[in-house]
Amino acid sequence: MAAAQAGDRTAYRDLLREVAPLVRRVVRGRFPFLSAHDSEDLVQDVLLSLHQVRATYDSTRPFLPWLMAIARNRSADAARRYARRSANEVTVEEYPETSDPAQTNRLDETYRDPEALRQAVKELPKGQRVAIELLKLREMSLKEAAVVSGMSVAALKVASHRATRALRLALGARD
Repeated sequence: MAAAQAGDRTAYRDLLREVAPLVRRVVRGRFPFLSAHDSEDLVQDVLLSLHQVRATYDSTRPFLPWLMAIARNRSADAARRYARRSANEVTVEEYPETSDPAQTNRLDETYRDPEALRQAVKELPKGQRVAIELLKLREMSLKEAAVVSGMSVAALKVASHRATRALRLALGARD
């Protein structure tokens, strides 16, 4: 490690080749429940940490305890990540199509008065009306609608948002 700190690339490469199997054994011994992929990720994390803090190694002290301290700290971080992940993840056999089938895709909540919608769209200011017609009714992309309307993408976004809000208010007031 002292030679690697002095800039000897060959010594650094040899050091990493020698410590990698040792770190693998330590990781597998402490975390036998990890998959091979997760175990190797942890080994790489330890080696990356070694690389990042190599300047802090004091060559007058033994190397292996310093390396094992890095491995212990990275392992503790990995254990915390593993515990958080396993505490918050839920295993399911089949993923639902929507988040809550009882609350989504309900036909009884669809708007059923197309004439009132046409009238509400006609009453919108011109910029908002154009934005709704191009983006929502013709389903154009923002770039396509910008070319057709001559409005900027940002202006179309603002107009579409304001039009949607105005339509909700107008159609909600009629119910």
